[in-house]
Amino acid sequence: LRIEQCPPDDCNDPDGVGSAVLISADGLALTAYHVVKGAQALSAQTVDRNRYAAEVIGYNDQDDLALLRVKVPAGTPFLPLATGAPGVGNVALAIGNGGGAFLRPKTGRLTALDADAGRADYPPGTLELSAPVVPGDSGGPVLNATGQVTGIVSYIRTDGRRVRAYAVPVTVTDPRLSALKAGEKRDAPVIGITLGGPFGDLFFLPERGFTELSRLLKLGDTPGAFFTGVSRGSPAEKAGLQPLQLDRNDERVSGDIVTAVNGKRIVNFSEFQYAVRAFRPGDTVTLTVLRAGKTLQVPVTLTGRSQVRN
Repeated sequence: LRIEQCPPDDCNDPDGVGSAVLISADGLALTAYHVVKGAQALSAQTVDRNRYAAEVIGYNDQDDLALLRVKVPAGTPFLPLATGAPGVGNVALAIGNGGGAFLRPKTGRLTALDADAGRADYPPGTLELSAPVVPGDSGGPVLNATGQVTGIVSYIRTDGRRVRAYAVPVTVTDPRLSALKAGEKRDAPVIGITLGGPFGDLFFLPERGFTELSRLLKLGDTPGAFFTGVSRGSPAEKAGLQPLQLDRNDERVSGDIVTAVNGKRIVNFSEFQYAVRAFRPGDTVTLTVLRAGKTLQVPVTLTGRSQVRN
């Protein structure tokens, strides 16, 4: 399927384009959650280029999976889910709508199982494959040699000239699918702080890097997670957390440094995200915060990511 964020009868300028795959005779389809997140209207286009209304009936933000109900006619073909786990070296066929294409197949092989992107905001335990997928292919199926869906394309990572694609593994007995069919809508937990602007690439700043940056920005002597934005109405705003503020000389005027989550030591923003993702929306955690040379213990109740607007 080609997934577009627009009504089926008015789709000349969709808000977003991705991919999906029908997995049942009654119109159930799998895609990546980020393809449909926040969509006001969804349409699904089949290989004959007809468009049909689609709605999200369940999602799992943590694992970047969503289940759709697509109003396709009876008898529309679908692809079966894999009956077993794949292996490294297996043939992998990805199908998607990347780069302006329409349901284009791309071949490769599985190069790793249970891979981790190294970022908490990407799903863990993915399949790594060598198929040359690009943005727009997200949500599309990865098929094995027998034509079964063994994964759903989730994200792409570029290391120099090497492009690696990652897919969330799925099988016919996957308990996550049962939960999605039952209407589960599982948000990732957040508190509502962001790291962006000129600091957006410092998610993984090591302790030594923090020390060097501190000499320029006057961040202090204790490494931790600093941040540049607080979302309106978020738990972070309600708790009074303070983002980084610099003066004209690029020295810190104010800004909190988070050094621990429920006592778990963290040294950068990535570690902060991993620590928060260990909990669920509704849980209350205590942040250890350095503010103006003082150590504070700040309780924060986590909320779902869909409830926070940046």
